[in-house]
Amino acid sequence: MNANHFGPELTHDGTRFRLWAPAAKRVDLLLDKPHALTRDAAGWYVAEIPGVRAGTRYKFRIDDEIDIPDPASAFQPDDVFGPGEVVDHAGFKWRATDWRGRPWHEAVILEAHVGTFTSEGTYRAMIGKLDHLVETGITALELMPLADFAGRRNWGYDGVLWYAPDSAYGRPEDLKTLIDEAHLRGLMVMLDVVYNHFGPEGNFLGRYAPGFFTDKQTPWGSAIDYRVPEVRAFAIESALAWLRDYRFDGLRLDAVNTIVEAGEVSVLNDLSAAAGQLAAQTGRHINLVLENSDNNASLLDAAEDPPRGRFRGQWNDDYHHAWRVILTGETQGYYADYQRAPKQDLARALASGYVYQGEVSAFWGGKHRGEPSGMLSPTCFINFLQNHDQIGNRPLGDRLLTAARPAAVEAALAVTLIAPTTPMLFMGEEWGATSPFPFFCDFKGALADAVRKGRREEFAWAYAKYGDDIPDPLDEKTVRSAVLDWSAPHREPNHSRLALVRDLLAVRRCEITPRLAGARFGDARVVDDLLTAHWQMGDGSTLRLAANLSDRESAGVPNSKGTSIWGGALSDHLPAWAVRWRIG
Repeated sequence: MNANHFGPELTHDGTRFRLWAPAAKRVDLLLDKPHALTRDAAGWYVAEIPGVRAGTRYKFRIDDEIDIPDPASAFQPDDVFGPGEVVDHAGFKWRATDWRGRPWHEAVILEAHVGTFTSEGTYRAMIGKLDHLVETGITALELMPLADFAGRRNWGYDGVLWYAPDSAYGRPEDLKTLIDEAHLRGLMVMLDVVYNHFGPEGNFLGRYAPGFFTDKQTPWGSAIDYRVPEVRAFAIESALAWLRDYRFDGLRLDAVNTIVEAGEVSVLNDLSAAAGQLAAQTGRHINLVLENSDNNASLLDAAEDPPRGRFRGQWNDDYHHAWRVILTGETQGYYADYQRAPKQDLARALASGYVYQGEVSAFWGGKHRGEPSGMLSPTCFINFLQNHDQIGNRPLGDRLLTAARPAAVEAALAVTLIAPTTPMLFMGEEWGATSPFPFFCDFKGALADAVRKGRREEFAWAYAKYGDDIPDPLDEKTVRSAVLDWSAPHREPNHSRLALVRDLLAVRRCEITPRLAGARFGDARVVDDLLTAHWQMGDGSTLRLAANLSDRESAGVPNSKGTSIWGGALSDHLPAWAVRWRIG
């Protein structure tokens, strides 16, 4: 794979440029003047230019017809249509030189969007909030996608240049400084990456390398063909660049179930193996996780360290959906699959990971969804009550607290943050933020019109109900509404909510994390709204849960062994939405 290196490479006296453009008849490198590149039989165009150093800006010209950015550009200071900038990654002076990461069982994740995490919306501004994360009990900061997208504001899932952190948030050295400062505080930093499609604006690959795509479609455009060796190498080298050049501690791969042509040996397998080689060479913990609506348990292994083809865990939508139906009674969309017995669904998620482990899903077209998962480690399942999708893909971008009672949400947090699965919060959730996180982007012209039209078609029922109250995704006011209010944690009720989350995570840190390695699923059940569950922990102890999932007092609480670690002593009755944890 090294023979197919993408992107500029600094040499002892200049820079080597490479572009895979098999459909091009001629490629020129544009510097102060055009430089013709030499083509080989595989469609690679190459030139080594003396005197070109870091900071030089460049583009490619295809067949004297179109000027394009390097698809493996390391930085685009003037956005996706401008020239790329040569970056000397080796020149950055890291301070956390002894950092090797943290083992996966220590992960407590907070998902964040750089542009709305602070009022400044930059990598540098995030540094001032890292101490807050540590004090809260967060151990892993997961950034939404950074690959360069068109415009100044975006969720990140429209990236077209997979090696370049978007300039809207700062320069590459700013991102490295953020990661370095996080490591100095003991925080892992993970990155959401998108390898199932390219964004709709700024992608020129189809003009000079049409082999990147098949004639099939994903929900967001043409499917990528990972059966092609160069295409596979492009994605894997991108993943390694984030892990190596920026020292991210792990990656979350977006919607891998929509990768149409993954190859006979899946690109997921090869990406994991390549990351595992990097981990072995550097002595680092590298944690790879998936979003995968197909619930493929066979892709997961939390204990495979370093990775050798599998992934530490998966975002567990089943867990979220069961809680959402319990807390709000919602029925639209995929929530219809969780209407029959949502509390039993929650028990199943706690007892064995997925809710759908091969059962027929009506929402997914009546197909069998998922694989048995109870044999996996509980830490394979990243459980959450909110994330960017589950907030932002709602018509108003409203958070859970706008629809659910605080006492019920607090009970759900007490279950989620102490259970031996891997917990995740969405930025601001730790203090009960109510600021929305609506969908936003910065396209122009016909594409902007198409986005508006698509949203109106997708949420026709909501436009009929809410009308102009639904935020315009193209309006700058929409992204401004999503910016976190960092004064809120100092006021009630947010101050008390933050104290609750910190207390819960302190219990996790002291009582759960030291016992997680080797933990196994046990059993969970619901009888008359009383949820009881137990797990076998790695040290041989048993973790036990009793939770009242209703607005009325629950009777018939069984006697339970062990020492109380949360909620106080058990009695014959549990108050509404009370949660009790014991271990022993």
